[in-house]
Order: sequence, then C-alpha cells, then structure tokens
Amino acid sequence: MTTLAPPTRDEPTLDEPTCDKEGRRRPHRAGPPADGGVGPRLRRLFTGPPDDPRWARPALWAILVLAVGLYAWNVSSVTGNSFYNAAVYSGTKSWKAFFFGALDSGSFITVDKPPFALWVMGLSARVFGFGAGQLALPMVAAGTGSVALLYRMVKRDFGAMAATVAALALTLTPITVAINRDTNPDPVLVLLMLLGAAGLMKAVRGGRPAPLVWSAVAIGFAFNTKMMQAYVVLPVFLLTYLWAADAPLGRRIRNLAVASVALVVSSAWWMVVVDLWPASSRPYIGGSTDNTVWDLVIGYNGFGRVFGASSSTGGAGNGASFGGSASVLRLFNDIMGGQISWLIPFAAVALVGGPVLRGRAPRTDAKRAALLLWGGWSVLHYLTFALAEGTFHPYYVTAMAPGIAALAGIGGVMLYRAFRDGPAAKWGWVLPLAVAVSTVWAVVLLQRVSGSGTLYTVAEFVAGITGAASVLGLLVGRFTRRRRLLGLAALTAVVALLAGPTAYSLAAATSTSSNGTNPTAGPSTGGGPGGGAPTGTGTSTGPDTAGKSGSAPTGNPPTGGGTGGGTSGGTGGGDTEVDSEMITYLEENQDGATWLVAVATDQTAASIILESGEPVISMGGWSGTDEAMTLAKLKSLVKSGQLHYIVISGDGGGQGTDSEITTWVEAHGTAVDAGSSSGLYRLDASDVG
Repeated sequence: MTTLAPPTRDEPTLDEPTCDKEGRRRPHRAGPPADGGVGPRLRRLFTGPPDDPRWARPALWAILVLAVGLYAWNVSSVTGNSFYNAAVYSGTKSWKAFFFGALDSGSFITVDKPPFALWVMGLSARVFGFGAGQLALPMVAAGTGSVALLYRMVKRDFGAMAATVAALALTLTPITVAINRDTNPDPVLVLLMLLGAAGLMKAVRGGRPAPLVWSAVAIGFAFNTKMMQAYVVLPVFLLTYLWAADAPLGRRIRNLAVASVALVVSSAWWMVVVDLWPASSRPYIGGSTDNTVWDLVIGYNGFGRVFGASSSTGGAGNGASFGGSASVLRLFNDIMGGQISWLIPFAAVALVGGPVLRGRAPRTDAKRAALLLWGGWSVLHYLTFALAEGTFHPYYVTAMAPGIAALAGIGGVMLYRAFRDGPAAKWGWVLPLAVAVSTVWAVVLLQRVSGSGTLYTVAEFVAGITGAASVLGLLVGRFTRRRRLLGLAALTAVVALLAGPTAYSLAAATSTSSNGTNPTAGPSTGGGPGGGAPTGTGTSTGPDTAGKSGSAPTGNPPTGGGTGGGTSGGTGGGDTEVDSEMITYLEENQDGATWLVAVATDQTAASIILESGEPVISMGGWSGTDEAMTLAKLKSLVKSGQLHYIVISGDGGGQGTDSEITTWVEAHGTAVDAGSSSGLYRLDASDVG
C-alpha cells in the first residue's frame, strides 16, 4: 500500500498546525537569523512567519488587493450619502460644526448620529480636499483593515487556511462591498468592533486587564460612531471573558469592572460634553425629542430601532419597507437574502459542530473561546436585525458579516478535519451536508434574480456544478481515503459557496450609480412600501459631491422639483431636488446672512449645502418632525440679520413646515419668485414685530 507523504510547506493544507490540543499557541520554528536590517523585515512582511505555509502570505496580499479593488474601483464617481457628505463639508468649514457633527457650518442642527465617522472623513477632506473620493478613502481603508484584522484573529488560533477563507468570505460579502463604497458610518463601526474583539481575545489568553480595557475603549469609540448598535456584541464579550479568561474568577470580575469604567468613559464623554453645553450656543440635536444626546441614544438610535416607536423615533412601518417585515426569516427574504445570507447555513453548522469538536477542552481553551465569540457575534446580530421593528436598512447587517465569515473559515477547517479523521458514523456526513445545503441555498438565491444578467447565470452554473462536484469528491475521497482528493474537494466547496457573493460584489463594485441612503449590492428585486426596497445599486439620491480642494462642492442636482415633500430614499424620505436658479438667486441676495435659507428637512438642506457651499438651516431634521426651529428662534435669527430667506413647504407626508411658522412667514414675509420653486419668502428685521 502506498503511503501518502505529509504535505510540504508549499502545499495548501486544512490542518491546524499552530496550536496544541489544548488550544495554546505553539512556538514558531526557528527561522534564519535576522540581521536587524530593513531587508529581512520587508521580506518577512511579504513572506510571513517561518512556520506559515509559503502560499499563506501571498494569498493574504491577494485578498487585500481584491478588497481594495472592490471597495475603491471608480469610487470617486459614487455620490455616497449626501446627508453625511454635507455634514462633513460643513465640518471642513467650521471646527464647531466638526465637533458637534452639525449638518450646516452655521451649526443650527446636528445629524442624527454621533460624529466619530464624520471626524474621520472630515480629517481626510481637510488634508486632501473635499470630494467623493476623499470622503470614500477612509471607508475603503476601514473595510480593508477589517479584512486584515479578521485574518489575523482567525489565524492566531486556527491556522492560515481558516484565516484565508474567513478573510475572503468577508471581502466578498455583498452588502459589505456596497457599504464600503459609501459614506455611511458602518465601515468605521465594523473596524472598531473588530478591534474590540481582538483586544478581548488577547485578554482572554493572557488574563491581563490592559487588553480588556482597550477592547472597551474600542467599543466606546464604536458607540460614538453609531450608538447602541455598537453594544450588540457586549453580552458575548462579557460571557467570553468571564468564562474563558486565563485568570481566577475574582480577578476576572475585577478586570471586567475596570473595563466597564473605560467603556462608560469612552462611550459617554462626547454625549456628556454636548448635553452640558448650553443649548443656546450649540446646535439642536437632530433626531431627539428634547434636544439632548441622551434622548437620541435611548430613543431614535436605541429602543426605537428595535421595538419601533412614534414618528420621532423612525416608526415601524418605515423601517420594514427597506428590509422586509420583521421576522426570524427576514435575512433570507427577497431583499436581504442576496446581501448577507449566502454563508449563514454553513456558519450555523459550524456553530454547532465547532464546540462539539472541542469536547472536553480546558475552560481556558482559546479555540472554544473564539467559537463562543464569533458564534455569539453572529447570533446576537441575527436576532437583532431579523426582529427589529423600527427603522431598518439592509446595510446595517454588514456588522454581522465578520462573525459569519469567521465561522465559515473556522468551521470549514474543523469540519474538514473531523470528516477526514473522525469516525464515519459520527462525522462522515456533516461536511458534505453543510456544503450541499449551502450550495442549494446559493442556487435558490441566484434563481431569484435569473434573467438579471449573464453574471448571475454564470454564477448559478458555477455554484451548482462545483457544489455538486465538491460533495461527490468529499464522499469519494472519504471512502477511498484519498487525502489529496479530499483537499481538492474542500477547496472546490469554497468556490461553490462564494460564486454567488462574488457576482453580487462585482455588480456593486462596477456600478457607477449609488443610493447613498440605502446602498445595496446585486440586481433589483422589486420595491415599494412593505414589499421591500430595490436591492440594486439604485439611483442617486442627491447631487454629485465631488468638489475641488478648498472650494465648495460642485455637482449636478436634479432641477425643477422644488424643495419640499417628495419621495427620496431613506426613512422620512423628503425630496432632495433643488432648483439651481433659486440657489443662484439666494447667493446673489444673501446680504451678509449666516444661513443662505431655511428649509423643512435635512435632505433638502444637504442638497443645497452641497450645491452652494453655504450653510442652510434644516428646521425639522431628517423626517421634518424635529422641533429644532421655533417661531421665537426664527424671529431672533431674522431680527439679527442671520437669516433672510425661508422656504415654506406643504405637508409632504409629515415633512411640511410648522404651521405656526408658516402662518407667521406668510403674514410678514415677502414672497419671492425665484425660478420654478415655490414657497420662498424674504424676511428682514423690519418684519419682526
């Protein structure tokens, strides 16, 4: 009988060579002595540690190049979210607006999120100039950094093959590609959460408090990126450390207490400063009901997202219209399925099989701790997003992509080893079944968009053929004990399971249009309230934000639509169309006022800011229901000469101008005929009684 030689260092292997049976890291094999110069360090950067397979580091670099290519391809032509773009632009004109995250450089009202992601984009814009590419650059970097960090975390415990599969899966997650090409804050959120996870796992292995504190600080910064969404992972962080950390129970509890203090401080410092700041000298907190960040945390960006709420916190109906109705199967529906669900079946099998395979490992087993972390990460996000009854956009689920990708890589390796070496009666069917079920689901998803283009037809063919070949190869290899066939079949399974996500991701990366309010990947599968928004890249919801360094952004906004009411993407909607002739008139007759004009909603204000480069007041926030403008405040602004023009808009689905303000403006202002827009009034100090 021929004995197969063990795989050489040049051959891909699904073994786990870097840890012993208790999950502890084995020391590196001694490499060639370093001379301490730059050359050996550079070589190590490209070749990896001595105990890595030779293919591992080149594969990582190839994945990172792929990530940059997908996220950055022609990204300067993608508008992004004009709402956040306007706030970033305003922050480049005023440090006060920068700190508060104000929509306008006059700092009348903030956006409805904390400003950390705006700060990141704003610093890029201040250094490189304001434009679509400059704003997207930090998001591309954050997305690519998340891929590299996930690779490092998975490789630490499960080897290069598991890490490579995980990194590739994250890179090709369709909704992740779409959001990393946008200017929403989610790419920054995901990177910060992964940094928190890395610190947690380091603390678990060493038992020292410092990494746990830094983990808490990272989550605190994530909170200042997207508030309560950053806290979704906290229960599993707590459980993982409390169960698996290499320290006595008393020390674990003490370290968690110290980390909790760090979490509170790093999360709350901006909120406390803003809420203690005199309300008369800071912008109104957009999205809140009482002009405080605390209300924004608890309401609009907190429980309102999960349980639904009144119109001031988004409303359940509006939320359901973007991702389908809330249910345990929401992430598999026609809207969400192609964005995130491709690897969920395989990850679910890995989530069950992985801990079973760890068996009676010690409490401090690092591999089981990692499985607990990534499994909890995935489950908590799944339940939160599937059952959320408030405002819900498909791109939110990019936050669960690292957990699914990690489970896919880790589970693939662990299930392969059990399939190859374990008893046939117990493990001989698990891996083939996981591949088969996941392949069938991929084909179902691709059949939903059949007829949408050759790309999806090819992906369906590749997924079906390679999936079937993989299952057959695994079974034949298992019963004939041909390990090379088993390895080839396992790699073929990777191709089968990533064919569909690759098609969706390529579509997102090569599209020159965008829907910055609701970015998604792949073809359109229909839309409309209750039935789901389109899952294609859609059409622009605002003007082009590309501008010259140091100058106001230039763009091509829609014309002739007026400035009130309408149906733009995003909860609260609001027509973002602005009349260029009206803007020209306002610029020529601003007469030293701080604000060019006051309008009903954020979307309209953002469009005018990006078109004119001047500060514009949003009186009602995102949905038009914020009480940012009162009649007394309006009179004060007019009397002091800070504001001369106001647009009175109709109801527009709850987005009209406050009736008291409307009545007063119509009674005391002078109607202005400026282009095709209507409802523009001029007010001067003499008009204030």
